[in-house]
Amino acid sequence: MRQMRNLLTGILLMQGMLFTTLPVAAQGGEAELDSIAKRDDVTSAEQKENTVDVKEIVFGHIGDAYEWHITTWGKTHVTIPLPIIVYSSQTGWHAFLSSRLEENEGSYEGFSIAPEGSKYEGKVVEYDAAGNEIRPWDISITKVTLSLLINSVLLLIIILAVAQWYRKHPQGSAAPGGFIGFMEMFIMMVNDDIIKSCVGPKYRKFAPYLLTAFFFIFINNIMGLIPIFPGGANVTGNIAITMVLALFTFVAVNLFGTKTYWKDIFWPDVPWWLKVPVPMMPFIEFFGIFTKPFALMIRLFANMLAGHMAMLVLTCLIFISASMGPALNGTLTVASVLFNIFMNALELLVAFIQAYVFTMLSAVFIGLAQEEHKEVKVKENNN
Repeated sequence: MRQMRNLLTGILLMQGMLFTTLPVAAQGGEAELDSIAKRDDVTSAEQKENTVDVKEIVFGHIGDAYEWHITTWGKTHVTIPLPIIVYSSQTGWHAFLSSRLEENEGSYEGFSIAPEGSKYEGKVVEYDAAGNEIRPWDISITKVTLSLLINSVLLLIIILAVAQWYRKHPQGSAAPGGFIGFMEMFIMMVNDDIIKSCVGPKYRKFAPYLLTAFFFIFINNIMGLIPIFPGGANVTGNIAITMVLALFTFVAVNLFGTKTYWKDIFWPDVPWWLKVPVPMMPFIEFFGIFTKPFALMIRLFANMLAGHMAMLVLTCLIFISASMGPALNGTLTVASVLFNIFMNALELLVAFIQAYVFTMLSAVFIGLAQEEHKEVKVKENNN
C-alpha cells in the first residue's frame, strides 16, 4: 500500500507540473490577441505577425533545434544557446554558440541556418562560390542531443543510487522502502514479467540490454511530458533515436541467433516447392529480419510523436479562438484545458506502455532467435 501511495503521489505531482504553466500562458496570449482584435487600425503586417501559426508551434516543438526555447516574455524570447560544432571541407573545424548567428544577422563564420523551403531547412549550411548550399559535417549539441544527455545522466543517477543501497545492505536484510522499494518492484516486474517470460532460459544474457532499453525509453517519455526545462524535448518522437534503439535489437537478435534460427530463415520447414526452384519462403523469412526492427522503430516514433502533436493542437485552440468573442473563446478554453488534462493523463500511461511494448517485442524477437527444435532437445536429453 505504501508503494502504491508513493506512486500515486508522484503521478499527482507530475500532473501539477504539467498544468502550472498552461493558465499563465493562456492568459497572456489571450490578452494580447484581444487587445489587437479590438483595434480598428490593425495593419495587415500586424495581423499576420499576431496570428497564431499552429504549424510553426507544433513543428517547432516536436522538431530539433540549435537552441532551447524556454518561454516568451512579452516580445523577448528566453532561450538557451547551444554549441554548434561543424566541419567544413573548405575551412576546417568551427565551434560557436548558436546565439552568434542571431547577433550577426543570421550568419557567422560563413555558416547560416537554411531557410524555409530549402532541402536543408533548419540545418546549418554554408555556401560555395556559386551560391549553392553545402551541408557541413555537423556534430552540434542540439536540443534533442542535450535532452538525451540530461535524461541519460538522470537515469544513471537513479540506477546507481539503487545499486549503492544494495551494496550497503547484505542479502537477506530487510526489504527496502520508499523510492528504492519502488524501483525494486519496477525492475523485478520488467525482469520477471517481460524478459524472463519472453526470452526463455537464456534470459540473463540479454537482461542488461532489455532493462536499459525499458528505463531509457520510459524516462525519456516522462521527461518529454514536462513542459519546463529540462523537460519538453521530443526525444523518443525523433526517428533517429528510435532507429538506433531498433538497430540494437536487430544486432542482439541476429548476432546471437542459434543455428536453428538461421536454418528456419534460409531453409524453413515448408513444402519443397515453396523453396525450390524459386526460394519464395526463404526470401520472405529473410525480409522479415528487417521488418521486425522497422516495426519497432515506427511504432515508438509514431505513438510518441502523435501524443505531442495532439496536446499542442489542443493548447493552440485557446489562442486561435481569442479573437472569436468571449463566449466561444471561453468555451474552447475550458474544453482545451479539460482535453489537455485527459491527454496528459493518457500520455503518462502511454509513456509506460510504449516502453513496455518495445521491451516486450524485443524480448520476443530475441527469444525466437534462441529457440531450438524439439528434436534437438530430445537428442540432448537421450545423451
